[in-house]
Amino acid sequence: MSYEVSYDCQKVFDFVTNMVPLQRPETPIGIGLEKDGEMVAGVVYSDWCGTNIWAHVAAVPGRRWMTPSAYKKFTQACFHYPFIYLGVNRMTGWVEANNLEARRFDEHLGFKPEAVLRGAARDGGDVIVYVMFREDCRYV
Repeated sequence: MSYEVSYDCQKVFDFVTNMVPLQRPETPIGIGLEKDGEMVAGVVYSDWCGTNIWAHVAAVPGRRWMTPSAYKKFTQACFHYPFIYLGVNRMTGWVEANNLEARRFDEHLGFKPEAVLRGAARDGGDVIVYVMFREDCRYV
């Protein structure tokens, strides 16, 4: 079993948008994780404004899709890009409230709920806006 961090933005974008509704950013930046050449997780960044960047994350369903060492490599790459390379103070993401697995994953990473957008989900339910501040990020 071989895991590699991927910087193939088109491949990452295709993977993420297969699971998450997302308009193509003008210049998409994506970081993915491949297992034996197949994408298993990815993040697409958008709307960088100097202090904030939006992160759109997707992964194959289930909880056991990567090893601890792959997890470490992937999360370090995903947080290094916005916080170190771009120098943002915060990353923001949204999750439909009924997606409990995605919410648990974001919270495991250290994201905190910041706001609820009532009725903004595709099914008419709520969307939760999550935030990670640089000073709270244990991966950088």
